[in-house]
Amino acid sequence: MKLFFILLLCIPLITADLQIGFYNSSCPQAESIVLSVVKKHFAGDRSITAAFLRMHFHDCFVKGCDASILIDSTKKKKSEKAAGPNLTVRGFNIIDEVKTSLEASCPSTVSCADIITLATRDAVALAGGLNYSVQTGRRDGLISNAADVNLPGPSLSVNQAFQFFAAKGLTLDDMVVLLGGHTVGVAHCSFFRDRLDNFQGSGVPDSTMDPSLRAQLVKTCGSRPNNDPTAFLDQNTSFLVDNQYYKQILGNKGVLQIDQELALDSSSSGIVAALASDGNGFMKKFADALVKLGRIEVLVGGAGEIRKNCRAFNAPSLTSSRKQLG
Repeated sequence: MKLFFILLLCIPLITADLQIGFYNSSCPQAESIVLSVVKKHFAGDRSITAAFLRMHFHDCFVKGCDASILIDSTKKKKSEKAAGPNLTVRGFNIIDEVKTSLEASCPSTVSCADIITLATRDAVALAGGLNYSVQTGRRDGLISNAADVNLPGPSLSVNQAFQFFAAKGLTLDDMVVLLGGHTVGVAHCSFFRDRLDNFQGSGVPDSTMDPSLRAQLVKTCGSRPNNDPTAFLDQNTSFLVDNQYYKQILGNKGVLQIDQELALDSSSSGIVAALASDGNGFMKKFADALVKLGRIEVLVGGAGEIRKNCRAFNAPSLTSSRKQLG
């Protein structure tokens, strides 16, 4: 009996986790506040859907979905924002606006990590995607180092890219579906210029790219070479969340190498074909994959903190004594 009692004490009676409606009691207007701000900005700039998808992905793939990407660098140390892959991440001003409104209504209650997740959901829905349910209850991280940023690049093979996703507990299907977020994205010419004229140092263009697309991209990238112009990754419905991206890469119209590789590699080509032929199926799988992405290595319960300002860790008196960015 004594042994049973000891074992019972070792079993947590309550396991902290994410849940739908986490703020229903503590801040019932939280999700409506996020939606209101996102909707206002979307009305003037539909590209924020791509911006939030990228921010969410870049945040979750480093130290988990903990809003570490939002921290500003200090004189002593560079934060994740300063890492090369994050220099073109944007939308931070919208997060700040949401946080200011939430702090006015519910001080120290809603995490910055949850704001990113909710804003991404709302931006996806505004762009024609599903308005899926989002689990909340994330806490904000206490570490943000530029050196920790290691993200899959645009020139990887399918197998190379999948190693990054597998390390985060995601499947190949998840990867192909999440890359479908490129349906509303853009890429700077520097990320694909070699495919236009000197693919992998060969001195010739990438033969897997449709000639008409190549001609269009040569014109785009050559117009202002010093400014590193951008091109839409989905040439047809550039601001809509739909499955056109998959149809285009099946026609050799993938802008980034990894996009085109998805349609050519035997391990992923079947998944691409299925998504290209089922628009509604893609919508559902994309929403499910985003929910799964948002659960990567989250901090819950008493871990981390709830930041007052998403760009900076709380003052030592407001948080734990854990080591923070200098």
